[in-house]
Amino acid sequence: MAALAAVLALSVAGCKTSGDDTTGSIGSASTSPRSETDWRRALDVWGRRYRENQNDIEAAIAYARALRATDQRAQAVAVLEQATIRNPRSMPLLGAYGRALADAGQYQQALETLSKAHTPDNPDWKILNAQGAVLDQMGRHAEAQRHYSAALKIVPDEASVLSNLGLSYLLMKDLKRAEITLRRATLQPNAGAKVRQNLALVVGLQGRFAEAEKIASADLPEDEAAANVGYLRQMLAQQGDWKKPGKRPLMLSPDAGT
Repeated sequence: MAALAAVLALSVAGCKTSGDDTTGSIGSASTSPRSETDWRRALDVWGRRYRENQNDIEAAIAYARALRATDQRAQAVAVLEQATIRNPRSMPLLGAYGRALADAGQYQQALETLSKAHTPDNPDWKILNAQGAVLDQMGRHAEAQRHYSAALKIVPDEASVLSNLGLSYLLMKDLKRAEITLRRATLQPNAGAKVRQNLALVVGLQGRFAEAEKIASADLPEDEAAANVGYLRQMLAQQGDWKKPGKRPLMLSPDAGT
């Protein structure tokens, strides 16, 4: 779906990679900076720490995230590949490595790596969500939806999972079901602009352009609202391409919810 090729998990004015964006701190590997400047600072801080001790799992994960955020995906994969060789049983590290592989388009290897990042008796909903996103990229939508369903059994109504599930229905060209699921996602307390963007796209693809633009610009400053509406119009202008065989969008990032 070429019209959806720019569907990332964030608004036009957002940062370049997703994750837990509730803080601008770079004090731990579980938090994400908000701005380009913050990501560059994180790259310096965590890169230095990683080079000082390449056995530091937290540093490897945070450094790789900063690399991905600054469009250095291949280097992020390389860092995490070496880290997993040193720490082959670290599930957080395997999860990060799997996400980095997915971000770099290495879907089969990403899927294999993510499968080792949790266990059937102790499933991690974030990993299930990531696996679903990868499966959708591979065109295996029914399998992807089973993973989202399993994640929702652990965290009912989690916005990031619902948003992925809605986009999965969209990939199957089930626009009505996609809209219902994405509306449910937008009602959740942790739903952000990225979820509304996905809903706006689905509504727009059904020909309800005024409603789509209203959704895309809701609760945003004037400049961001204008940017989001422009982004939406650009994607909808290409909607003739999305019916072509073999065209698939980038799904909600496998980092979502982390």
